[in-house]
Amino acid sequence: MNNRIIDRITDPKAIKMLSHPELVTLAAELRTEIIETCSKNGGHLAPSLGVVELTLALHRIFDTAKDRIIWDVGHQAYAHKLITGRKDSFHTLRTLDGISGFPKRAESEHDHFDVGHSSTSISAATGMAVARDLLKGTNKVIAVIGDGSMTGGIAYEGLNHAGHLNKDLVVILNDNEMSIAENVGALSNFLSRTITNEFVHKIKKDLESFLEGLDSVGHSVLKVAKRAEESLKGLFTPGMLFEAFGFEYIGPIDGHDVELLTETFEKVKRFDDAVLIHVVTKKGKGYPPAEKNPSLFHGVGPFDIATGKVIKGKGGAASYTGIFGDVIRKIASEDERLVAITAAMPDGTGLSPFAKEFPERFFDVGIAEQHGVTFAAGIAAKGLRPVFAVYSSFLQRAYDQIFHDVCLQNLPVTFAIDRAGVVGSDGPTHHGVFDLSFLRHLPNMVVMAPKDENELQHMLFTSVNYEGPSAVRYPRGNGLGVPLDQQLRTLPIGKSELLRSGTDGLILAVGTMVSPCFAVAEALAKEGMNLAVVNARFIKPLDSELIIDLIRTTNGPVFTAEENAIQGGFGSSILELIEESGFSGIRVIRIGYPDRFIEQGEQAELKSRYGLDEAGLEATIKKALKL
Repeated sequence: MNNRIIDRITDPKAIKMLSHPELVTLAAELRTEIIETCSKNGGHLAPSLGVVELTLALHRIFDTAKDRIIWDVGHQAYAHKLITGRKDSFHTLRTLDGISGFPKRAESEHDHFDVGHSSTSISAATGMAVARDLLKGTNKVIAVIGDGSMTGGIAYEGLNHAGHLNKDLVVILNDNEMSIAENVGALSNFLSRTITNEFVHKIKKDLESFLEGLDSVGHSVLKVAKRAEESLKGLFTPGMLFEAFGFEYIGPIDGHDVELLTETFEKVKRFDDAVLIHVVTKKGKGYPPAEKNPSLFHGVGPFDIATGKVIKGKGGAASYTGIFGDVIRKIASEDERLVAITAAMPDGTGLSPFAKEFPERFFDVGIAEQHGVTFAAGIAAKGLRPVFAVYSSFLQRAYDQIFHDVCLQNLPVTFAIDRAGVVGSDGPTHHGVFDLSFLRHLPNMVVMAPKDENELQHMLFTSVNYEGPSAVRYPRGNGLGVPLDQQLRTLPIGKSELLRSGTDGLILAVGTMVSPCFAVAEALAKEGMNLAVVNARFIKPLDSELIIDLIRTTNGPVFTAEENAIQGGFGSSILELIEESGFSGIRVIRIGYPDRFIEQGEQAELKSRYGLDEAGLEATIKKALKL
């Protein structure tokens, strides 16, 4: 007979009826469920394991059908999903047409804000608190934000405004001692340094004596405070910082003591002003491999539960990310002007080896893409060559800085845009399908995309040596396995590559779409249809001379293929070129992602669904050619 408590939780209200020992048991069951699912599907394991007790305490005290809990980033919300009616579908986590890896309003009445990028929870929660008061509501609003997300500037903009308004708002600072990478910056140092000042030391001792004289709550606070002082936060300084923002500070509190958490939340529930609760947790709690290596298990692929070893993929060629890392180090060894920058993703962007080899020329700015871009602009303004390695979807956060601080001044900043195109199970918040659209219309910007990993290395070399802003965008995953030239060369700016001649139609492809388009053209040639294929290389500037010449000499339609949204992307630039050149009667079929946010799913699944694989391309082309 199955006596698992988790199987009885079909609604979060059931949490309120459990005893504290039952809550402890449920926490263990939730961790088992999360570990088992992530071992098959991959996912953000360590963050979710670290907040299980916190999640239970929140649902025990608050009513999430009415109260608003905003999970910052949202990759720690797996336990929340399991106890809010999604246990039976949890096995579909992050799969095509399955439940999202992040909170999603369309998925549950208990998800109150769609998230996926960091540092937004306090601003969103402040807005909800204001709306509640304007609508004469009485619900509570709670933002749960990790210490890593506190490196993002918007978190402090939100804190500053919320403290000024002093609305009925609770911010829970989940201090798990790390984010994806080691936290950086003066603020992190301020929060983590050991207190040695004699005056502060004396006050701290007085506080300790006071707490020792209290009941069990005082002892618990003191115990966690001493542990926190040795790790990330001190007993005295955090209160000073957050109270300066206008918040009442409570903590630090053991984030794995569900009884203490519920007691604290019950008291705070009666407050009607801005409160910050500092909770100390352990990332990866309950699964030793994740506790030992929380960075690896922050966002992990399928793994073996018994050993904790990640199940490797099919292998094959080196990844584009890996090639980028190797090439940048190679260029840096010969060009002392090169400086590498990342926004809290040294491993994910392939820059960790660079950081070890050239530590004085490597900078991790934290989760602060806006600062990263302007920081790069400052470096470039003094004659150096900064390379900002960033995921496509994260670069969106710094659009104004790209325009105002880089392009307007025509500074030689290289944007190495990783994860361009669909990226897989993280879904719409992480797909990089808009960068061509939001970059190509900026004056002075050069935008390029390689057809393979060999072309990637030449584009990087070209970009670093270009006298202006440029972007090289490349996908997640393995390259094509082509041989790599040992000697790097500069590609002529704005010049494309004719891969195949033909008069029955013209395919203009860019980036990851070049190889499948060429394969389709070769296959159709066997059926008597002769198509020209161009590797555009440059989205901006276009190789207008070659493209116009081919349009004049081709009898059939023009196909454009890109792994980007078709609105405003590469295909749109071809339409503009045709219009500006005075052509009429030219039939253009644009192939790319439609005007919608692309759902989660494996890269191959999504490309197949939207006709961007070889089968889909062939079907589209044959239909247009009426074959």
